[in-house]
Amino acid sequence: MLKLDFHPTGRHFLQIPGPSPVPDRILRAMSYPTIDHRGPEFAVLGLKVLADIQKIFQTTQPVMIYPASGTGAWEAALVNTLNAGDHVLMYETGHFASLWIKLATNLGFKPEVVALPGTDNGVPASWRKGVQAQLIEERLRADSGHSIKAVCVVHNETSTGVTSDIAAVRKAIDAVGHPALLLVDTISGLACADYQHDAWGVDVSISGSQKGLMLPPGISFNALSVKAIEASKKSTYPRAFWGWSENIEMNKTGYWPSTPNTNLLYALSEACDMLLAQGLGSVFARHQRWAQGVRAAVNAWGLQIQCADASVHSPVLTGVMMPDGVDADAVRKIIYERFDCSLGTGLGKVKGRMFRIGHLGDCNDLTLMAALSGCEMGLKLAGVKLSGSGVQAAMDHFSNHA
Repeated sequence: MLKLDFHPTGRHFLQIPGPSPVPDRILRAMSYPTIDHRGPEFAVLGLKVLADIQKIFQTTQPVMIYPASGTGAWEAALVNTLNAGDHVLMYETGHFASLWIKLATNLGFKPEVVALPGTDNGVPASWRKGVQAQLIEERLRADSGHSIKAVCVVHNETSTGVTSDIAAVRKAIDAVGHPALLLVDTISGLACADYQHDAWGVDVSISGSQKGLMLPPGISFNALSVKAIEASKKSTYPRAFWGWSENIEMNKTGYWPSTPNTNLLYALSEACDMLLAQGLGSVFARHQRWAQGVRAAVNAWGLQIQCADASVHSPVLTGVMMPDGVDADAVRKIIYERFDCSLGTGLGKVKGRMFRIGHLGDCNDLTLMAALSGCEMGLKLAGVKLSGSGVQAAMDHFSNHA
């Protein structure tokens, strides 16, 4: 029998920006006996999680729950609302925005990519700032024939630590009276950063279970608008498993047309109870506070934060850029091997340039202090010159902002 002793003593510090640590309450909920997904007691669970997840998205409209990853929810959003060959405006803010663009291309849609031109410290400028709504407005204003059928943006770009202003994007679309749908990836933003599906006029919101919801990977979501549902009725793009119409109908009684992941739905129910009992406002506030403490540490080290615009710093993660000549992955390796702490790698165009510290979900001040201590020791062992103690700066922040 293969035996894997990854972390023989103590607790491993999982500080990647998702999958995030799973709380004991949720792990216990997942261990409940599996029930008949066509039986009466399942309907009670189904109706509860469907109602709860609407509160998390801040919507009164239907939310599709799939036994899939966030990638599946990307695909579901596109194939339900568009037709083959449709022109889609997609804004590139980082690696995950780029992957969504690639997926749309592979499905036979025609993405047009909007991005800030140029570079900033050797990194694409578009990867260091949020969505620039005026660029979307300018492009839609020029689209007098309304060939663009949807605008796709990422709310919280997990690869860069940038959170974009979604309400501003909606305002840009409305300013020119363009009928394009607004599709938003909030896979890492949901339940960490404020997200208002209805109030911000989003047509399809896309998310997953493994970030702020504190679940393992395996559930994904599409929150819908009335406009999106109407578009799905006119779409001729082939879909079966991802189709909304049958899900919407069966969800009314608490069931799904295909086999749902019952034990993860137990977990989702528990996660929603935890989040809603605390109150979404308090959940968002604690994530902002953690992010401020981590950024205080990075500033004290004298290192650059990947997000160059302080107004859109992510409450979910902080990207830490390395000085020229320092391989961020080598630093991560030291921190992992010496201090049993996992950090997020740089992805795509920032590979080797940065590492990412996750501060989301099942976390607290001492969790982050331990992670920052591991980072500081690892940076020193890697020979990175630090201006000061980030650990002390974070302690000062947390103690002064109790």
